[in-house]
Amino acid sequence: MDKPLEHKRIVVTRAPDQALELVRELEALGADVRLMPTVSFAAAEHTAPLDAALQRLSEFDWLVFPSQNAVRYFCERARAIGIARAQFQRPTLNVAAVGPATSLAASEAGFRVAYAARNPSGEALASELTRFVAGKSVLLPRSDRADVRLQHGLTDARAKVEDVIAYRTLGAAEVNAEALAELRAGAVDAILFASPSAFHNLSDAIPLPELAILSMRVNFAAIGPTTAKALREAGVRVAIQPAHASAILLADAVGKFYARGDEPLAKEARTR
Repeated sequence: MDKPLEHKRIVVTRAPDQALELVRELEALGADVRLMPTVSFAAAEHTAPLDAALQRLSEFDWLVFPSQNAVRYFCERARAIGIARAQFQRPTLNVAAVGPATSLAASEAGFRVAYAARNPSGEALASELTRFVAGKSVLLPRSDRADVRLQHGLTDARAKVEDVIAYRTLGAAEVNAEALAELRAGAVDAILFASPSAFHNLSDAIPLPELAILSMRVNFAAIGPTTAKALREAGVRVAIQPAHASAILLADAVGKFYARGDEPLAKEARTR
């Protein structure tokens, strides 16, 4: 079947500026996409630690980007305080990225990416960098709500890690009321989460016990293991999860879920 998501209503909770690729892939598979962002992003509230790190960029052996947003806000702050783009290309600065999308963002920002995680997750990136970062100084610009496993993994690898908050992860200014009502009524087929924050912010609008019940009627999809773990720990059924975290693989996993006929299993679960 060329369009396994035809007539399927899919809710996407990513921020609009980050949802474009995912929405495009879903729509190519025939999905009727409801965009209902539950996250937004903003620059760090207190920029002094990030500013100081930027001024000392030449002192670091590694610069590790855990997300596309980390690249974006790191570079925006660098421009704001007059850090030249040429400093990003210092030959002795090794740049690592959590996955291909973040690697591309860093390259487009002017960095020479020395390493991109084969398995796009913070935990995997720390493990893969172990043999490179021992005894090295590492700058880690991150979200104020970042998963700490990347930081701890680098520290366990005996890296000298300086982590700074580059941006904040916030709830959406306003939730799409129409999509929210459809979701609560079980009138959509699936809802997709690309981060634990996206899920936890939804619980501000729908209590966790209700979300757990809802997940027996609507297929909840997680972009990767970290997000899936957050959903399961909250008692939510995760019906769809790709092997690795990426927007393209998430859309592909949703398409394959319906193409192989898993939906009748979900319908059976809704009646229990």
